This record gives sequence, structure tokens and C-alpha cells, in this order.
Amino acid sequence: MSKIAIVTGASKGIGRACALRLAKDGMTVIVNYSRSDEAANKAVEEIKAAGGSAAAYKADVSDPEQVKTMFKDIADQYGTVDVLVNNAGIVKDEYLLMLTSETLDKCLDLNIKGYLYCAQQAVLKMFRQKSGVIVNMSSVSAKMALAGQSVYSATKGAVNSMTQTMAKELARYGIRVNAVAPGFVMTEMVDQLPEDKKKEYLKAVPMGRFADVSEVADLVSFLCSDESKYITGQSIVLDGGLSL
Repeated sequence: MSKIAIVTGASKGIGRACALRLAKDGMTVIVNYSRSDEAANKAVEEIKAAGGSAAAYKADVSDPEQVKTMFKDIADQYGTVDVLVNNAGIVKDEYLLMLTSETLDKCLDLNIKGYLYCAQQAVLKMFRQKSGVIVNMSSVSAKMALAGQSVYSATKGAVNSMTQTMAKELARYGIRVNAVAPGFVMTEMVDQLPEDKKKEYLKAVPMGRFADVSEVADLVSFLCSDESKYITGQSIVLDGGLSL
């Protein structure tokens, strides 16, 4: 029987790449999303076309009741939850003096509370089999200062800290928790940057290129596999040397 993986925010970008890769690894993947039915269904169709198994589930991970319902429905249908990739989040750069309470609340709700809500519900299911894997999507912004990202950096710093604490709490139950901290990745957001900005950012990356989403997914795949069964509580940076 294949493992059941939930990837939040999986209708596009890094989340979508993770969903595709975990399905390629033989897992049944639940593509969580909160907005575009079309994008989520397209991701599911691509997984199925490649011979994998997947289903879409719409839920706002910043809403604890929707999260509870999602995990209950998935556990009822598939029997368990083996892997959680906490990926859904928001990046909204604002300088400190321009920061609004709306931006602050949205970032905290999605990037921190959403991760905790999903991890809590996943662990309640993983306890039964005394095994499971959680991968939290962090960012190199947790380790280096970028102007305008005080809130985003704070949330990703929190992700690194919660990853360590969860790992220590849950190791005795056979549950591993790690984080992946990418630098610049070729997503829609980066692709839409002006060419001069792209060149500026590229100069800061010693390897001279941005990461492909598949490279982030490869690391997530490794952390979800038995090849990393003695790794827990780590935040692994994937940034082409940006933070050096």
C-alpha cells in the first residue's frame, strides 16, 4: 500500500513540484490548495498522466476547523497520513514603517499558525502507526537579512525553531521533522521580476543561477524517504551559496 502524503499549497510553484515528485516516488498525494480549482486539478491530472495517484482538496490552512476537516476526510478515505509537507504560505514584503496589521496577521496566520495546525492534525494520525515525516518549507530569509522582509523572515525563523522543537518532541514516536530553506527559486513570482532585478539577485548567488523547483522537490523527497531516516530537527539551506 502506498504512503499518503499531503502537500499544502500544492497547486503551483514549489508545492506543485513537491507533489509531482512524491507521486513519482510512489506516494498517493493530496494536493491541498485554497484558491484555484483549475490549477489544483491540473496538477492532479499531470500526476495521474505520469502514472501516479493524487487527489485535490480545497482548504484554507490558516483556518483550524478547515484543517481538522481536511485531515479527518483524508484519514477516513485513505486510512492514514504518512507525510506532511507544510508549504502553503505568503510572501508580502513591506518595510517596517509601512507595515500594516493586515499583512502581519496574514503572514502569521499562514506561515506559522497554518504550519502548526496542519502538523498537529498530521501527528494525531501518525501516532497510530508510530511513524511519519513532516517537512516544513522555510527560507534562506530566516538566516540572512533582506530589506523589507522583517515579517517574512520572522515567520521563517519561527518555522526553523518549531521544526527543532517538534523533532525533539516527536522522535520517540517515530516521527521525523525537518525543514527546507530555499534561496531564490524559479517560480512565477521570480519570473515576473524586472530583468534588472533578476540580474541584481543573480550576482549575489555564487553558483550564478536560481534554483529550479524540481531541485527543492528533490530535497523534500530525500527527507521523506528512508535514506534520511536518521535525520531530524534540521533546517537544510538550498540557496546556491547565497547565504555564504
